[in-house]
Amino acid sequence: MDSPDTPDVTPSLSRGLVRQIRERGTTPGDLDAAVSFVQDWMGAYVAGWPTAPAAPLMGYAGGRSDLEGRVFLAAALSHIAETDDLHRRSVTHPGCVVVPVALLLGRERGKGGVEVLRAVLAGYEAMIRVGNALGPSHYRIFHNTATAGVFGAAAAAATLLELDEDGWVWAMGNAGTQAGGLWEFLTDAAMSKHLHAGMAATAGLRAALLAAHGFTGPERILEGERGFFRGFCPDPDPSLVLAPDEGWALPGTSIKPWPCCRHTHPAIAAALEMRERGVGEGEFVLSTYGTALRVTDDPEARTPYAARFSLQFCVAAALARGSIVPDTFEGGLHSPDIRRLMPRVRVQESPELEAVYPRRWGAVLRWTGAGGDQREVAFPDAPGDPECPLTPSQLEGKVLSLFRHGGLPDAVGAELFAACGGMAAIGEVPVLPWPGGARVAGR
Repeated sequence: MDSPDTPDVTPSLSRGLVRQIRERGTTPGDLDAAVSFVQDWMGAYVAGWPTAPAAPLMGYAGGRSDLEGRVFLAAALSHIAETDDLHRRSVTHPGCVVVPVALLLGRERGKGGVEVLRAVLAGYEAMIRVGNALGPSHYRIFHNTATAGVFGAAAAAATLLELDEDGWVWAMGNAGTQAGGLWEFLTDAAMSKHLHAGMAATAGLRAALLAAHGFTGPERILEGERGFFRGFCPDPDPSLVLAPDEGWALPGTSIKPWPCCRHTHPAIAAALEMRERGVGEGEFVLSTYGTALRVTDDPEARTPYAARFSLQFCVAAALARGSIVPDTFEGGLHSPDIRRLMPRVRVQESPELEAVYPRRWGAVLRWTGAGGDQREVAFPDAPGDPECPLTPSQLEGKVLSLFRHGGLPDAVGAELFAACGGMAAIGEVPVLPWPGGARVAGR
């Protein structure tokens, strides 16, 4: 029997996660899945260019040629238009943090497409697994993409830097000690959310670069007495960090069809189907899970950004227009056809949908006509979820439309989409375009 002074030799959660990632094999199907998320991220990145937050971000970092500055800007821009991917259980947007680190560091270090895609898989794995373990109370105060994101960026960078096991653990430890990101920006629709993506990407990258130089980090950053879970999470489930799984976490991530908060998507899907049924004048009751109400119950939505986080605006726009596109939130913000419908959309929590959240993100929309007629549309999952994924042609159409919205000529957009698609087969890593038509500095 061990004495009380026997040292604890149980591997830390970080080390256990590092071993899982480093030992997991990669199939051609895994690489193909990662390609789709790189293509999707590229669309989100370009879609951020013409937005209001892009100007101050470009003013701050647009002239920087260093790796961290370029990663910061690319990550932040890709999280503006609310069209980037979303993993439901962890409530994270992995792409906006992981992909810019993988692409830009990969090009700088002369890596091939397969190596970069492997880094994408590793980054998603770390970010999602830590995010899964945070617990529901964490999300009420902290933005999971920012807090769990640092681990994803560190894992992507550690893969490309070919760190040994200790180096990986140091990178994870020093990534975790830089984590942060609060939801208070929602109160006044401030721009902080985009900072969160840039901050998480650069923090994880910096931690891995330091580890490559021998800079040590805490072994038990997740479970330690003064660690991540203790500081940020009232109700974590650390067992989920190392929970058995048959494959990579990346394919369990959802791709958004519409450029707004993912919590609005099942409601939008229901509203679009309701419109197809030809309902007339009446009242609408939207039932959904509690977190959707906490984040997106905004009956006023006075700015384009707030509109992207408003169930009432998104449902009214879908009913009035029959589509949701980037200009819905800029050009359509004060449109009478949308504003007339918004007061007729009442939202409420559904105990049934709350019981299955975050495993499933659903909504039910009920219409009651002036004569008492009723119709109901239910979406237990949103389009783009793994249960109802976008087709390859739908993904291509989405990304090319975002390129066009961002100002890329059609021929350039088609070339960029194809370059991302050929990363595994051809081995080339695409060069990022830059707002205004230039290319991101990178080798």
